[in-house]
Amino acid sequence: MRALAPGAGLLALAAWEVAVRALGVPLYLLPPPSAVAVALAAEPVMFLHHAVYTAQATLAGFALAVALGVAAAILIVQFSPVERTLYPFLVTLNSIPKVAVAPLFIVWMGTGLEPKVSIAAMIAIFPIVIDMVHALRSVDPDMIDLGRSVCGPKGMKILWRIRFPHSLPTLFASMKVAISLALIGAVVGEFVAAKRGLGYLILMAQGQFDVVRMFAAIAVLCAAGLALFYLVGLAERLLLPWQTARRAASAGH
Repeated sequence: MRALAPGAGLLALAAWEVAVRALGVPLYLLPPPSAVAVALAAEPVMFLHHAVYTAQATLAGFALAVALGVAAAILIVQFSPVERTLYPFLVTLNSIPKVAVAPLFIVWMGTGLEPKVSIAAMIAIFPIVIDMVHALRSVDPDMIDLGRSVCGPKGMKILWRIRFPHSLPTLFASMKVAISLALIGAVVGEFVAAKRGLGYLILMAQGQFDVVRMFAAIAVLCAAGLALFYLVGLAERLLLPWQTARRAASAGH
């Protein structure tokens, strides 16, 4: 099945190429994949330069979201007053369109990397908190009772020795969602104000009606998103090999 995915992608690109050329679609409306590939090959260093900047903002925002999200989830699970105050705040924050608040981050932090990191973290943190809270609370009560008989009644020992290890597979699942959201947040920040990055490159190409370059930048964004997603998956396989083996066994059945 894995071998079918690249084949399906190549088939879709071939159909796109044939359809555009057969229908005579103008280049400024929908360029064929071959034109996008030529644009990428003509300026690879330039596209890489902007991609690295976007990746820096994405990874920094993602790391910040993971750290703050895990800490918030632990506080919510351990202290009910925190849940009553922090949960509504997070839900409200998640419901605000990030494009609407992005200009505020630019005003507060300038046009450097910091606002892009902050917007990326703000978008990526919500799934981590929600999934971690659920995972920390879904431990089998019998396992908790057994842990208390071994570790004592202290909540922090139960948290670090039972609840947190149990939640790691869920954490990595939420991180796979969060890394894509962080990339979106970084690009949103670049749309508002930036001098580098793939979002900035798309805006500049739009101003020049250079649709081919816009598609080329979008193609690099797609490749970056896939690479970051599989990077999180690789980290999961390295840090949680038993989870990968269990998943492979389940797929085999």
